[in-house]
Amino acid sequence: MYPELRERDFEKISRLVYDLCGINLHDGKKELVKARLGKRIREGNFKSFADYYRHVTTPEGQDELIVMIDSLSTNLTYFFREDKHFQKLRYLVPPILNGGGRGRRETLRVWSAGCSTGEEPYSLAIALRETPELAGGDFRILATDISTRVLKTAVAGIYPAEKVERIPRDILYRYFQYGTGQSAGYYRVKKEVRDLVEFRRFNLMEEPPADFRFHVVFCRNVMIYFDKETQNAVVERFYRCLVKGGYLFVGHSESLTGLRHSFRYVEPSIYRKME
Repeated sequence: MYPELRERDFEKISRLVYDLCGINLHDGKKELVKARLGKRIREGNFKSFADYYRHVTTPEGQDELIVMIDSLSTNLTYFFREDKHFQKLRYLVPPILNGGGRGRRETLRVWSAGCSTGEEPYSLAIALRETPELAGGDFRILATDISTRVLKTAVAGIYPAEKVERIPRDILYRYFQYGTGQSAGYYRVKKEVRDLVEFRRFNLMEEPPADFRFHVVFCRNVMIYFDKETQNAVVERFYRCLVKGGYLFVGHSESLTGLRHSFRYVEPSIYRKME
């Protein structure tokens, strides 16, 4: 049995998570917090949620703080989720590579923000490799997430068979290796694809470093966990990270309607930086 999660302890934990990574743990998430952190409390021999909170807010508890954020991050994803986005990106590639008509060819730079266990950035890499103009790998993908746990899975690029069952057979055989022996039932993304993706831990609440300059940003089904104030701040950071003419893709159930932003609407869930 887990200890009782008192309301004041839930409020403290919720505020800490919100301040650190913008995730809004409203009252409906109380049981989720109790279940996911209750396991950590038991394994770490903490007396209560209050005791656990005190620990993660000390210098000695910073490693556990990262584990706490990992535990409370929701990571639901699969390969080629919302497939129309990948089709649209392939259509947009030629004008992007030509510098929007500026007469110079550029290396395509894509950011997968909130990449979870890696299915999205690897799907991007495969879709772009299947684009004739990029068959030689003339692109780079940066994939970031706040969770070190999911990034470890993403870097390995190994997935159980049920994770790849939506992938067309020809694509699966071309870009994945089937495991044998103890690895039977698992698929690994081939090295030629893994090498096209750089994974980093990054918190969307932070200011991006100077090297965050992209033609395309994918941030899909991430901002739904943020309140409006946080969404405004994150969208503004994306705008600054995009080159002129760059595109922002959000989830099909998401929209920038009601937010403060300078993007031009292209079509549902796709926006463009024009200035």
